[in-house]
Amino acid sequence: MHRLCDTETASLYLAECGVPRSPATLRKLRCVGGGPRFRRLNGKPLYATEDLDGWIEERLSPPASSNAEANANAEAGED
Repeated sequence: MHRLCDTETASLYLAECGVPRSPATLRKLRCVGGGPRFRRLNGKPLYATEDLDGWIEERLSPPASSNAEANANAEAGED
């Protein structure tokens, strides 16, 4: 089992990974969708670090060595 984080700790974890999201944003994303996967334990939402890492990875573009390459990847639908 990977480390489980409450909402505040998940927010700090994401910030340490370079993707700052406030606890309020994570709470909103739980309601509207689009946020990291979470589980509940006794009604309390918890995030596994592997799910937080996966959420970041899903949103990253492919590596590029120039803006032109990054733009070409985006136009080709590769991000």
